[in-house]
Amino acid sequence: MASYSELMAQAQALMAQAEQARKDELASVIADIKAKMKEYGITVADLGAAGGTRKAGKAKSAAKYRGPNGELWAGGPGRKPEWVKAVLASGKSIEDFRI
Repeated sequence: MASYSELMAQAQALMAQAEQARKDELASVIADIKAKMKEYGITVADLGAAGGTRKAGKAKSAAKYRGPNGELWAGGPGRKPEWVKAVLASGKSIEDFRI
């Protein structure tokens, strides 16, 4: 049976492998989306990503950290997400999860 540290090393290696696969596939996915948008005449505004779809109030900050399961966090003031608390409690640095 593998030890905890061996399993954690395997998990981290798999996460790195998955992130690389995501990056490798990203260009073709974006090209496919753009082609479908052009084919059907869809605009970014049609997708709700632009044009004032946010409610009045504070603007959402861009994510600065990605958690072990893909969770995103901007790193602003206020309560930390549970995954951030778990990372810090395990002795890891939040900087290891910077995007």
